[in-house]
Amino acid sequence: MSDEKKSVSRRDALKVLGAVPVAAAVGLQQPTTKKPLTPAVTSQIPSHAPAAAASAPSFFSAHEWRTVHVLVDYIIPRDERSGSATDAKVPEYMDFLLADKDTPENQKVAMHGGLAWLDNECRDRFGKSFVAASDAQRRQVLDDIAYPKTARPEMRHGVMFFNHFRDMTASGFFSSAMGWKDVQYIGNVVNPGYDGCPPAALEKLGVSYDVMNTRIAPENK
Repeated sequence: MSDEKKSVSRRDALKVLGAVPVAAAVGLQQPTTKKPLTPAVTSQIPSHAPAAAASAPSFFSAHEWRTVHVLVDYIIPRDERSGSATDAKVPEYMDFLLADKDTPENQKVAMHGGLAWLDNECRDRFGKSFVAASDAQRRQVLDDIAYPKTARPEMRHGVMFFNHFRDMTASGFFSSAMGWKDVQYIGNVVNPGYDGCPPAALEKLGVSYDVMNTRIAPENK
């Protein structure tokens, strides 16, 4: 039997999401500082769902794996500065975290339930799964769950899932080499030419360098 035919019913998906506390559903990782990643779906269109993943997932089913690949690229698509979330192997990052034995079971259940909710919402509206839906159809559903403050009450389960999923996508992307290069992070690099805080900034803060003790001390007023 195919993954499509094994899909969780809408009722089961709502039970799963409704049973998971908001704190648990909000994420395994907190979002990092990121390039303009709006609450809405980004304007660029993911090119396509990958025909096959580079490696078999440990946590996601085959159908969920395809869905995750499509969904992360709606959140962080390829642009002129860097590649997309799939280019940064965000799905693999998610799969690794969720497959870990120390990951709380309710977070695993919430992910399966959220992906099932997304498919069921698309089937109710368009008669097809999220992956099989058109770009316009996918965006219609995602726009209904991407803005928590304006989302309709009946979309609350989808909103909870998408908040969690978006945070994990951002965490995966910006903890990757591609992500930290995207934000031009230059930590752990020796800077032999640093001359200290500019005098104007020291004056504004009311502090000065105590050269003898190599520390900053308040100015004597």
